[in-house]
Amino acid sequence: MARTWRGVLLLALLAPAGADLRAQDPQAVETFDAAWTIVRDSHFDRTMNGVDWDAVRNELRPRAQAARSAGELRVVLRDMLGRLGQSHFAVIPSTGDGPKPAVDVSGDTGIDVRLVEGAIIVSSVEHASAAAKVGVKPGWKLTSVGGVRLDPLIAELPAEPRMRNVEAWRIAQEHLRGPSGSTVSASFEDGAGHMHDLTLERRPETGQPVTVGHLPTMFVRVESERRPLAGGLSAGIIRFNVWMANVDREFQKAIDEHRTATGIVVDLRGNPGGLAAMLMGISGHFLTERKALGTMKTRDAELRFVANPRFVDAGGRRVEPFGGPVAILVDAMSGSASECFTGGMQGIGRARAFGQVSMGQALPSLFNKLPNGDVLIHAYGDFVAADGTRLEGRGVVPDEIVPLTRASLLAGEDATMEAALRWIAGAARSR
Repeated sequence: MARTWRGVLLLALLAPAGADLRAQDPQAVETFDAAWTIVRDSHFDRTMNGVDWDAVRNELRPRAQAARSAGELRVVLRDMLGRLGQSHFAVIPSTGDGPKPAVDVSGDTGIDVRLVEGAIIVSSVEHASAAAKVGVKPGWKLTSVGGVRLDPLIAELPAEPRMRNVEAWRIAQEHLRGPSGSTVSASFEDGAGHMHDLTLERRPETGQPVTVGHLPTMFVRVESERRPLAGGLSAGIIRFNVWMANVDREFQKAIDEHRTATGIVVDLRGNPGGLAAMLMGISGHFLTERKALGTMKTRDAELRFVANPRFVDAGGRRVEPFGGPVAILVDAMSGSASECFTGGMQGIGRARAFGQVSMGQALPSLFNKLPNGDVLIHAYGDFVAADGTRLEGRGVVPDEIVPLTRASLLAGEDATMEAALRWIAGAARSR
């Protein structure tokens, strides 16, 4: 089963390669060999995406053998995985005594960011967060964190748009996050060009804690609201931050609340994925018959992801799946299962996608604990949507692309949401 979610991505992106500089032990070569072998034996493409995997081993194994610390070994492992040029290959550092990461990123400032018009811009501020209390607003430019200026770091990012977006987010969060209870200084430029030097408190993440295997604890959040539309119409809005099993019950309750709504918006912006098998159940709330959303292709088999219609509500009563218009919102930080769900629903014509092109990181993955205690994330399958679209490296291209602009954020507008709501109202009237 594919297991990739925010905790995995967050730690893989934020943990520095040189973190946890413990003295290297004899497990260094054993760890390298284990990672190399796992990828060789499980990769969905026998050609290893055109990479000579034996040559990679011959080149990098001596470097692993010479590594003087766990951090240096991780540099070698990440070099090896990077040769594949694909998503969902990463190493998460471990302290060796459980799922606690070597880099403490448990504290959140309440700020999310996106790369907008070449700068790191605050895209949202969590209500009642430390950042909200000191006055941080969407649309402000984040210029420095902890005394580190961000513009020079942005200038060094790769030119490819999807990678550039993800790396910009990583840079910002790498500096913003830290131990819960600590503080960090940050400088912002508002819409009028005025600077704000603020101190942000890092607080524990909110949500339902979930721990799986050797991975760090995740915090799952599901939100639901009803939005009135002109002419007595309405839209139900459901958003969740990660695809985990305990989302299902809350999502079903939200669907029950919105069965009389004109349409439903599923907001997956910033949702980087999770348990891919969940999309078969979530999609079933919108379909009255089984339909293939896509196919996961492994080395030796194919698994069809088929929507399972949901004819029972949260209370066990017989219901019909929601039949109104469905809009799905995605952005540059929507990945993995979010892309598979959106691409699948889009491909069968059951939903219309709005927003910006997604990550293009849609490979199902597994995790294995390595001999030195680190966790290897590795893709073992490829996903192709029902209409034949391969999402890896491409991403979901919304039916209606809505550019994210600093002006709209400064004005307090959510252009993507508004576009989806207009479509729902228009679709309802046309019916």
